[in-house]
Amino acid sequence: MLQPSLFFLLIVLAVYGLHRLTLLAHFRWGSGELGSETPGAAVDEPMITVQLPLFNERTVAARLIQAAADLRWPRDRFELQILDDSTDETCGIVDDEVQKLGARGIRAVVVRRNTRAGFKAGALDAGMKLSDADLFCVFDADFIPDPDFLERTVPQFRDPKVGMVQARWGHLNRDENQFTRAQSTLLDGHFVVEHTVRHSRGLFFNFNGTAGIWRRATIDEAGGWEHDTLTEDLDLSYRAQLVGWKFVYFPNVVAPAEVPPSIDAFKSQQHRWAKGSVQVYRKLWRRILTGNARPSVKIEALMHLTGNVGYPLVLALALILPFTLPQQELVPWWLHAIGLLFCTMPVALFYDSSQRVQGRTLSQRLRDVPSAMALGIGMSVSQTQAVIEGLGRKTGTFVRTPKRGEVSASLSQTYRLKWSLWQGLGIPEFALAAWLAWAIFQAVQFQLWGAIPFLMLFFTGFAWVGTLSLKTRLDRA
Repeated sequence: MLQPSLFFLLIVLAVYGLHRLTLLAHFRWGSGELGSETPGAAVDEPMITVQLPLFNERTVAARLIQAAADLRWPRDRFELQILDDSTDETCGIVDDEVQKLGARGIRAVVVRRNTRAGFKAGALDAGMKLSDADLFCVFDADFIPDPDFLERTVPQFRDPKVGMVQARWGHLNRDENQFTRAQSTLLDGHFVVEHTVRHSRGLFFNFNGTAGIWRRATIDEAGGWEHDTLTEDLDLSYRAQLVGWKFVYFPNVVAPAEVPPSIDAFKSQQHRWAKGSVQVYRKLWRRILTGNARPSVKIEALMHLTGNVGYPLVLALALILPFTLPQQELVPWWLHAIGLLFCTMPVALFYDSSQRVQGRTLSQRLRDVPSAMALGIGMSVSQTQAVIEGLGRKTGTFVRTPKRGEVSASLSQTYRLKWSLWQGLGIPEFALAAWLAWAIFQAVQFQLWGAIPFLMLFFTGFAWVGTLSLKTRLDRA
C-alpha cells in the first residue's frame, strides 16, 4: 500500500507543480501590460475614505496614522477613518494622533464598537455605513504607504467597470534575517507572479486585505463585507468578480509592510490565511462552477482556493517517504526522480522568477529560494491543522498578527501569542526532523543518492521551524 500511496501524493503534488509552470509560461514582467500610469488627476476627484482597522496595535498605530494622513488628495475629498477595536493603550495613542491631525486641518474620525463582532470585516462594514465616500482605501496596521499612493491608483477607477485596485506589498524588514528573507520570497511568489498572471489573463484574483481601494458600488452589489470566513478579503473579492466587476492589479505601486518577525506570529498569519481560503472554497465553489465565467477562469479559481491542500499532502509525503526507501527496488529509480522533480522544480522556478525580475542577484536567489521552500515544508504541520479546521463549520476567531514596528523586540512581546506547550516547543517539527534524519541515513545505506537532496530539504524545513519555535519560547521564558 505504501508505494501506491506515495505515487498518489506525488501525482497530486505534481498537478499543482504543473499549475505553477503554467503560470510561469504566461508570466511577463515590466511589459507595460499592468498597472500603467494614468497621467494627471481628474477634475472631479472622488470622495475617498481611508480606513485603518486596528486592534491592539500600540507599536505601529501612530506610524500608520501619520503615513495615512500624508497621503496626497484634496482635503475636502478626503477622510481618514480609524476603526479602533482596541482594548489596550492603543486607544490613547489613536486619540492623541487624531487630535494632532485635527490641528492640521485633516478630517480624521475614530470609530469604536461595543463588541468586536465580525472582527475586521465587521469594523470595515461599520465604518462604511458612517461614510458617504465613493471609494474606500484600506491599510493594515503595519503598512506605510507612500504619499502618492492615491494619486497613482485612484485614476484607474475612471473605468466604470473597475471595482477594486490592488497594489503590491513591499517588505520593510526583508533583510533582517534569513527567516524574514524566506517569508518575503514566499510573498513575492504571490504578488509578483500569481497576481500578475491572473490579472493579465483576465482571471480572478483577490484583494489582499490591505493596500487596495474598493468602489462602494462593488461592495454593495457583491453583498457587502461578510464575516463567515476568516479571510473576508478573499471572500468579497470572489463574490464581486462573480457578479461581473473588474479588478486591477497595480504592481508598479509598492506599499511597504512588515513581515512577521517571529515564527509564532508567522504561524498565526498563515493559519488564518489557509483556514480562510478553505472556508471560501466551501462557501463559493458551487457558484464558481455554475457561474458565467470562462472555463479557464473557473479552473484557476479552484486551483487558487484549494492551493493549501498541498500542506497535508507534503506532511503525508514526509511521513511515508522513509517507509518506502527499502522498497525502491520495486519501482525504477528514475520514476521516483521524475515524480519528485515535478513536485519541487516548478516551485523553485516559480520563486526564483519572482526574485530574478526584481533584480535579486544569483547568490541571493540561491540563498533565499531554497529557504522559502524549506520554510513552506516546515509549516506543513500547523497548516494541515488549518486546512482541517477550514473544512469544519465553525468560523473561528480572527487572531491578529503581532507586529513589532520600530520598537525593540522585548517591548513587542506585550502582544505575544499564546501557544500550547506542544506547539510552542516545536515538538511536532522536531519529531519529523528526526524521522527525516533516519530517512537520510537509510538513503545513504541503500545508496539512493538521488533521494538525498529531497530528504535534506524536508529535514531542513522541519528542523528550522522547530528551532525557531523553541528559540521563541525560550526567549520569552
